[in-house]
Amino acid sequence: MAEPSVVIEHVSKKFGEITALQDVSFQVFHGEIFGLIGADGAGKTTLMRILTTLILPDSGQATINGRDIVSAYRSIRERIGYMPGRFSLYPDLSVEENLRFFASVFSTSIEENYDLVKDIYQQLEPFKKRRAGKLSGGMKQKLALSCALIHKPEVLFLDEPTTGVDAVSRMEFWQMLKRLKEQNITILVSTPYMDEAGLCDRIGMMQKGKLLAVDTPDEITELVPMQLFAIRVDQMHRLTEALRSYPYSASAYAFGQVVHYRDRRKHPNEHELKEFLKVQGFSAVMIRRINPGIEDTFIALMEREDGTHDKL
Repeated sequence: MAEPSVVIEHVSKKFGEITALQDVSFQVFHGEIFGLIGADGAGKTTLMRILTTLILPDSGQATINGRDIVSAYRSIRERIGYMPGRFSLYPDLSVEENLRFFASVFSTSIEENYDLVKDIYQQLEPFKKRRAGKLSGGMKQKLALSCALIHKPEVLFLDEPTTGVDAVSRMEFWQMLKRLKEQNITILVSTPYMDEAGLCDRIGMMQKGKLLAVDTPDEITELVPMQLFAIRVDQMHRLTEALRSYPYSASAYAFGQVVHYRDRRKHPNEHELKEFLKVQGFSAVMIRRINPGIEDTFIALMEREDGTHDKL
């Protein structure tokens, strides 16, 4: 196994009465894409800001390639790239001016590390004289990534980089990350999108400042054993509430055009469930047993953490 590049040990952080992080520990290995998965308020951004030496943890410690984030913060800043969630470049400077400015901050040049940003910058080149503030969301994203890479960082931190951009730009962005991984850059990326979790080598699921689980996308779906069903009926607007009233219900939530229902029993009776729904006034009942995905596992882990159900 590769050596750890980022090591987080028992990191906690509070802002007043709000606990942003609570005893978070995990490792990111050299050359992998590690995804922090969670909704707004999960603690992803706070952890990113701690690891990029922008704020101090209240307790715990972390290292980047063996360097302590507190005592060696100057050295770390020279060796990492950071793309915050909000566009933070200079909107009145052109694409080229922004890139040259960030290169000068790290005493390098566009030409020196051009091979690293070539694939990205070639898409920006037709707009290199355009002010950054006038770019589309996808182009702003590419420019921010280029600026974060221009000094050839050892570790790249990306805080919700695809939020607010179109589906095509999201896909292109992840293709770029795959190419960067091939150049042995360690990537820690946060996202609220469950479909992006499957694009990572490993993921960490976060909720309310806590780390719920860490594993590969495939393995993480095995963490919570469950009997899961996809259900459709004629009156979908009533289905979720009806399923939650079923005596053996563990959870029920809308999932696209169906409702995902999880049963508390090891061997649920599908015929009995179907009869229950018919008694509730539903017709055209379709019940299909399915394997849980990453989002299903995340919901189950959150319920276990919140104590919604005694046994999952």
